[in-house]
Amino acid sequence: MKITEHIDALETAGLALADAAAEAGPDAAVPTCPEWRIRDLLRHTTMVHRWATAFVAEGHTAYHPDGGEPALDGDELLAHYREGHALLVAALRAAPETLECWTFLPAPSPLAFWARRQAHETTVHRADAESALATGPGPVDSALAADGIDELLRGFHARDRSRVHTPEPRTLRVRATDTGDVWTVRLSATEPPRTERSTETAGTAAPADTELSGPAHRLYLALWNRLPADAVTVTGDAALARLWRETSGIV
Repeated sequence: MKITEHIDALETAGLALADAAAEAGPDAAVPTCPEWRIRDLLRHTTMVHRWATAFVAEGHTAYHPDGGEPALDGDELLAHYREGHALLVAALRAAPETLECWTFLPAPSPLAFWARRQAHETTVHRADAESALATGPGPVDSALAADGIDELLRGFHARDRSRVHTPEPRTLRVRATDTGDVWTVRLSATEPPRTERSTETAGTAAPADTELSGPAHRLYLALWNRLPADAVTVTGDAALARLWRETSGIV
């Protein structure tokens, strides 16, 4: 995806998150994050947005701590969230392609990193806000979802801090039935997961111990543990799918 597409996705998801939060109310439980109420979700997300904005707008080239969650609630908190989201979108749109600042995942450029990371940060938390409504999380654009699966598997879980390990080598396959994207994740006891992306057709890939398949948007939310395990089709060893859900949370 292009940087501009990520920024557009961030804007759309952030506005939808605010609308869902306003409809649900600050006291509403967030089923996808059982320890949170809507106020907790807004406090966390606006903190992250403002933290990211500081790197983009101020060009910090080393890690810079966030400013902490705001001690706000109700309409004041929602307005603070909307302001922070708008500031992030504006900072990304105004930033030069030559932007130099700190990042924490591989990317073509710092600007590409922050646009992509905040697009998915906000899209996942949009699903959290919508989970507080009777309708539940809405769908995610298939191209954005496939991009987010790629960031999760080849970005976050390629790092040494990934907790997804198996006693012996195992292979997990993730197949998006609508986009044709396939990710082959090789797991081991000591190394972080190693993931390859391809566009193999069904039946042409080497055998895997477990395969998760379904539309990209359902895989995306399921892999982020925002949809239940049965939201996608599990073929092969279901224990490996359970292992993912138990150990893949990003901390």
